[in-house]
Amino acid sequence: MVTEAATIATTEAERDLRVAEAIHSVEMEGLTVTESGRQDAREYIAGRIDSDELVARARARYGLD
Repeated sequence: MVTEAATIATTEAERDLRVAEAIHSVEMEGLTVTESGRQDAREYIAGRIDSDELVARARARYGLD
């Protein structure tokens, strides 16, 4: 059985807030976000990639595919 995920439209401001919250959470754990991760996040905020692509890139970066 194939299911389709619901697409939720977000504004640039909403994406920016989500990224800021995620980076803050990472930093609160004592970790850092790499420059390549930040670049991917900027592309997500600008709407050039969606959240699925953002996650796929992060997973690929760390060999989690």
